[in-house]
Amino acid sequence: MTLNKGIRFVQGNEAIVEGAIAAGARFYAGYPITPSTEIAEVASIRLPQEEGMYIQMEDELGSIAAVIGASLSGKKSFTATSGPGLSLMAENLGVAIMGEVPCVLVDVQRSGPSTGLATKPAQGDVMQSRWGTHGDHGIIVLSPSSVQDCFDITIEAFNFAERYRTPVIILADAIIGHLKEKAIFRDLKADEIISRKKPEVNNSDYKPFDFDEEGIAPLATYGSEYILRISGSTHDEKGFPCSRPDNADKFVRHYTDKIEKNNKKIIITRKYNLEDAEYVIIAFGASARSALGALEIAKNRGLKVGLLQLITIWPFAAKEVREICNRSKAVIVPEMNLGQIIGEVKKENSFGIPIVGVNKVNSEMITPYDILEKIEEVAKCL
Repeated sequence: MTLNKGIRFVQGNEAIVEGAIAAGARFYAGYPITPSTEIAEVASIRLPQEEGMYIQMEDELGSIAAVIGASLSGKKSFTATSGPGLSLMAENLGVAIMGEVPCVLVDVQRSGPSTGLATKPAQGDVMQSRWGTHGDHGIIVLSPSSVQDCFDITIEAFNFAERYRTPVIILADAIIGHLKEKAIFRDLKADEIISRKKPEVNNSDYKPFDFDEEGIAPLATYGSEYILRISGSTHDEKGFPCSRPDNADKFVRHYTDKIEKNNKKIIITRKYNLEDAEYVIIAFGASARSALGALEIAKNRGLKVGLLQLITIWPFAAKEVREICNRSKAVIVPEMNLGQIIGEVKKENSFGIPIVGVNKVNSEMITPYDILEKIEEVAKCL
């Protein structure tokens, strides 16, 4: 492998490609869209160097379809897009969920809706990433806040995808995708890379959807000795269409349970200054960078402020948020939308504390002073 190892000064989008390669990804299919285009550009150069394959697709619908097919053929596969492209991928995302196909989708968020301000940042795809495809299901969504995160979290995304046989979304944003800063790219040890479980039974006994106690079934590959049936229809353990009510109930619950029952292994957070914090910021992505700046300013002003950074957006870190609400005077939620994560935070607040948002939808980044102003405003009312 010709990984660009060492200390690098690179863009977040480039680091995502390097993280994918380090995790073992060897297939990319995509359609360029601002502000994720650099991922396609870099992948078109780097994957052939790694004996991988890059395909320029005609649109986002074809992109995710190709990714699903490549994954089921045994290749760790990914694509990248931005808001409008994620909307187009929604139907086939449902196919990947139904077929339990491991793959990674990168969404570098931009201002919307529709074309919006195509080159400007936003964080408005939080709910789309969770509920963008129809039907009940679980999903794993991760959010980087630095170029180093773009490398490390992409590796984590592939590991989650392979371990839990599920699509995983990396929810970046234009600020992080286009940010340039120092990052360390490194070779991974064998035990740092997770690959899907393979069947260990005779061909006639193989059931591609006969999941174990952890909720995961072994996955054969197209072209192997095993018969692998994948479709978008409700199926039984062997992949045959099945419309029995008890079977439908079993599998619909399964798509959520295999994520939620393993959420302790999936949920990643970072905690800063929470030991004696009176006011806590809950943030993700680029807004978490501003929150860290607000912490430093607050300290100089004598305010006890902490930060809970959400790396895993979905499944939601409900337990951690409840603990914060239980011992804080107030919680502040900065996000570049009109309030999407804040709704999830409020669901966990049975303690009656103020939960207030800092929201921007004008395509500008939330600043540390925006957050601090809100903290001081809340403090005066308590």
